[in-house]
Amino acid sequence: MGKYKGFSGSGMNNNTKMSNVVKQAQKMQEEMERVQSEIEEKTVEATAGGGAVTVVASGKKEILSLKIDPDAVDPEDVETLEDLVMVAVNDAIKKADEMMAEGMGAITGGLNIPGLF
Repeated sequence: MGKYKGFSGSGMNNNTKMSNVVKQAQKMQEEMERVQSEIEEKTVEATAGGGAVTVVASGKKEILSLKIDPDAVDPEDVETLEDLVMVAVNDAIKKADEMMAEGMGAITGGLNIPGLF
């Protein structure tokens, strides 16, 4: 058996296997980039206060619009409005993250790959 115990097959066979793994990884990376681009173009919507505040964000987690119902504007209670805006924005960002995770999970088969997105 020689110096490398447990080594089976020729170097060419192992190189072919490694080449296939690299090709699969490249294909997966290309697919992930395509899906990420598509998701970044999609939008999510979140509301707070029963629709008093509505936020639309892109898959890139950029806020595209913020709507505030005029009835929610009370000069005597600005803190409540601030809280509603914060809740809606955070919810929109969370939804964008979930949308990206779902899209990437479809490609990776649910594998959690650290630093992927």
